[in-house]
Amino acid sequence: MSNATHTAHPAAVPPSAAGAAVPARRSWWSLVREDVQCVLQRDPAARNLLEVWTIYPGVQALALYRLAHAGWQRGWRYGPRWLSFMARWLTNVDIHPAARIGARLFIDHGACVVIGETAEIGNDVTLYHGVTLGGTTWRAGKRHPTLGNEVVVGSGAKILGPITVGDRARVAANSVVIEPVPAGATVVGIPGRVVATRRTTTHGFDLSHHLIPDPVGKAIACLLDRVAQLERQLAHVQGTATAGAAAHSAACGGCDDQCAEPTFDRSRSLLTTSTEE
Repeated sequence: MSNATHTAHPAAVPPSAAGAAVPARRSWWSLVREDVQCVLQRDPAARNLLEVWTIYPGVQALALYRLAHAGWQRGWRYGPRWLSFMARWLTNVDIHPAARIGARLFIDHGACVVIGETAEIGNDVTLYHGVTLGGTTWRAGKRHPTLGNEVVVGSGAKILGPITVGDRARVAANSVVIEPVPAGATVVGIPGRVVATRRTTTHGFDLSHHLIPDPVGKAIACLLDRVAQLERQLAHVQGTATAGAAAHSAACGGCDDQCAEPTFDRSRSLLTTSTEE
């Protein structure tokens, strides 16, 4: 098994490295050993090599994928597909043997991760559970995404189609990405929108998911501030600006989710009536 080899295809290298020389063939053992070591570096819950080798499904899925991929490169088809099927049954991670994956991929938790046939992944990428690198067409050819180096994809995110996610980009949890992502950007939402440019980190990998911006919340806050401003201007023009109206406008400007608008009060009363009935 350790004699199986794996060739890092140029497309598996991040887009910024396109045109570089093709890396030398590497043994199955050297690649899997790096996969194991990267878990110890990125997962504080990993305490020792025994744990990582025996109870980390992401590592086991990658080990079987790299073996299946070596067979796929030799022109075998059924054997690698059968091996990937068994890997999915054992680990709940579905990686097509034709996918091109770089070194030190970390699949955290490993549950329900899907990597399609023409997907390409660079080095030092991190995928959380529920990630899908899927296609958007039934036609043969390139139909799955390409991820650059050091990309972090949050849990439940879907990256669909033959698009490119640049180096060091971050995809927020549960986002659906259907457009190319520039290097170093942060993508949030459905469909995914770029909400932040490159961030710096002192730990090598930016895993601070709690610092990802909320574009929808920001947009709503801006709209509420604008509505409050327009109400104040209208009241001033009509000469009906009272202390109560001013207080109400100030409250809307700093919305605390306790809105007293008539429509909200009416909805609340209807809900109470239906509950009592």
